[in-house]
Amino acid sequence: MYISEEEVRSLLGYDALIPAIRAALIDFSTGKVDQPPRSILRPGEKDWFAVMPVIHGDVMGVKSVTFFPGNATRGLHTHMATITLLSRKTGEPLALMDGRVITEMRTAAVSAVALDTLAGQNVTSLGILGAGVQAKSHLETLRRIRPSLQDIRIWSRTQPKAEQLAAASGAKATTIEEAASADVVLTATASPTPVLEGRWLSPNAVILAVGAVGAHLRELDDEAVRTSWIVAESRASLERESGDIILSGATIQAELGALLATPNPATPHSQIPTNGRILFKSVGMAIEDLAAARLVWQARQKQPHA
Repeated sequence: MYISEEEVRSLLGYDALIPAIRAALIDFSTGKVDQPPRSILRPGEKDWFAVMPVIHGDVMGVKSVTFFPGNATRGLHTHMATITLLSRKTGEPLALMDGRVITEMRTAAVSAVALDTLAGQNVTSLGILGAGVQAKSHLETLRRIRPSLQDIRIWSRTQPKAEQLAAASGAKATTIEEAASADVVLTATASPTPVLEGRWLSPNAVILAVGAVGAHLRELDDEAVRTSWIVAESRASLERESGDIILSGATIQAELGALLATPNPATPHSQIPTNGRILFKSVGMAIEDLAAARLVWQARQKQPHA
């Protein structure tokens, strides 16, 4: 069975995806997920092709994903992917599905969980660096988690794209300095060198960094990273794949799933500092894709034609 991009989008919603991602991150940080490091090949100087296997619960999965930044000039998506979902009991394939939309949505859902965990209820401004697919999906999910985010500032190296997204979402296109001074700052660019400078950030900013996946790529300068309390989705993944962490020599303080899995439900976020900057860095994990693919499969099974 092949589940197309259009069908995946019709079957997968954030109301189910965000709590599923939250649970998956907890299971990952508490040792309930079998997930080896992803294998990455380089078909071109700036291109990459990754294979991401994982076992969790009653299913197994493998995602193959490509990133070709030059596709932006060809009218194609820069990220493309497929996900194979298999039964853990028998090993039989259950479904092959498009993974591009899943990548788009699960990345935003992870950031939504991070925002809900790391940011206070009183944040009112969101600065977005980038105006592509991830900027759009994050805008939807972050507003969903914090409706108080009414002051939305968008910057892009391509000004017309920032203006287009701003017009479509009730936001405003602005300078990078103004976007970076918001309460919450999202970096979702394809830049291989830092675009966010720490001197622009507010003292208590929450930074969600989802671009620059690669040991030699980075979106944040040293000051932005080193002056922040750093939270990872996976400590090992950041230490292997994040140039923002590797090249700055910064120390990771916690994993998001570990913070969520605190043994004291009365004070679930007691480890998180109440003052100072917090940086959540995401590079993506197979367990996130598997959690989303399971939801798609379950929704597909409930349909009359399944």
